[in-house]
Amino acid sequence: MSSIHDKKIIIAGAGLVGSLLALRLLQKGYQVEIFESREDMRKQSISAGRSINLALSHRGIEGLKLVGLSDQILPHAVQMKGRMIHTLNSELLFQPYSIRENEYINSISRRTLNIQLMDAIEKWDVKINFGNRLSHFSPEENKFTFTTKGNLKNELVDCCLIATDGSNSIARKFMLDRSAELRMNYNQKFQDYGYKELTIPPGEHSKFLLEKNALHIWPRGHFMMIALPNPDATFTATLFLPFKGEQGFELLQNTSTLRTFFHKYFTDALPLIPNLEEEFFENPTGHLNSVKCSPWHYKDQILLMGDAAHAIIPFYGQGMNCGFEDVVVFDQLLDQLSNVEELFQQFESSRKPNADAISDLAEDNFEEMRDKVSDPVYQRKRALESQLEKKYPNYYSKYALVTFRPDVSYSEAMIKGRLQDEFLLKICADQTEFNDIEMMKIYNHLQSI
Repeated sequence: MSSIHDKKIIIAGAGLVGSLLALRLLQKGYQVEIFESREDMRKQSISAGRSINLALSHRGIEGLKLVGLSDQILPHAVQMKGRMIHTLNSELLFQPYSIRENEYINSISRRTLNIQLMDAIEKWDVKINFGNRLSHFSPEENKFTFTTKGNLKNELVDCCLIATDGSNSIARKFMLDRSAELRMNYNQKFQDYGYKELTIPPGEHSKFLLEKNALHIWPRGHFMMIALPNPDATFTATLFLPFKGEQGFELLQNTSTLRTFFHKYFTDALPLIPNLEEEFFENPTGHLNSVKCSPWHYKDQILLMGDAAHAIIPFYGQGMNCGFEDVVVFDQLLDQLSNVEELFQQFESSRKPNADAISDLAEDNFEEMRDKVSDPVYQRKRALESQLEKKYPNYYSKYALVTFRPDVSYSEAMIKGRLQDEFLLKICADQTEFNDIEMMKIYNHLQSI
């Protein structure tokens, strides 16, 4: 029987989830070796257009608390108390995420967060092996090979590998090569949308040009732009458009069409983005895809975690939070199980339904953000939800269950939240105001769901 306590644990991928996992395993006394295919980000400038901000919320914060870094990292974030909707007529509508204190999301730079985690790892006198790509896996020999750009090889035998190497996971590809043996299912779904990153700089005297403590959304039906605040008073804006069609990237081929497009759909944002043309045509156009697969492990040799197991599109702001929750759950299971294959199986059984749920919810929320937030019925529903939160502290909307209740699983939040939404939208389609008796009936019905 293979015990996790007797194994060296290899971590492939020193991104956010891999770094958090490595740090926690080191804290618990495990022997850990970390490999990362990219070079050390601390020694390189960030690629233009690749710095999409993260929305750190309660589930992710639990992961940072686990390793004792939440107090160190949260000061680098900007609190976002709700959505600021920018209508086509340049009106502003604020939709708070919650009326409860301390229920907000935090805009934070992916780079800042990753560097803090890497620095914490190296305080354990552990070196991250940068520029080392997982290149070969021999299950018969239980041997993993990592190769540098200069073709130097690191071979490790009789270890177990936890792959946190992202949505294009090499370790997952090795498992797919054995899909018949594993009966492995794999689904990758690409959206018909891409994204382009833009920058809103500070105003005079380093002043925020938009409301600082909000996630800004310009919903335009089947496309949108968002902007998240940074501590330096800039905003990282991201334009999400279809690749094709009347309002798609394919038609924005020159400065004239681009400015006409922004003047028509993002009038109030246009003067805030002075380098629009330069950034739009020089920054890469990203794609949006999700990954679902099963199983997540190969015997007692490989376990997938984070995006390698469950990449999701970013429209619930839960990709990183879900990955950090993976680490929290794995940490709990380490205290209960020592057999490696049983540990891997239990981890997948616990996390797979929840990863699928948040992936589905993220797709729902993409439609909600680009379209429904400006719908009068939806706005009445959000107003009603705020009233319910104020009057009944035990009421949590679907968004709040997902974002602020780590004690409620994603799958539970999805089931309960969808039923709540269906009920409230039906009511708000026909009614605009509710007296105390009606509010009590609504609350009691929601509690029974």
